[in-house]
Amino acid sequence: MGRERYPKARALTITADGGGSNGTRVRLWKLELQKLADQTGLVLHILTIRRARRSGIRIEHRLFCHITQTWRGRPLVDRMAVVELIAATTTRAA
Repeated sequence: MGRERYPKARALTITADGGGSNGTRVRLWKLELQKLADQTGLVLHILTIRRARRSGIRIEHRLFCHITQTWRGRPLVDRMAVVELIAATTTRAA
């Protein structure tokens, strides 16, 4: 989808949470990023949110698993798609 929309793109910026499975020190994360760069021919710029900055985003962390289930791989083509996805997320009271 990105190639169709931005055929002249030479670089891709990825913003990611800097902890867990995509931690900046996790070897698999780095290997997969390199594979993506090799396959696409793009220069990747990776921005991570450090642990100290994440601590203030507690609600996001509690909802992320539910948002992921609602998302199910739908392309996030614009901000409205993200807002609609989050709005459609529901949880059960414990």
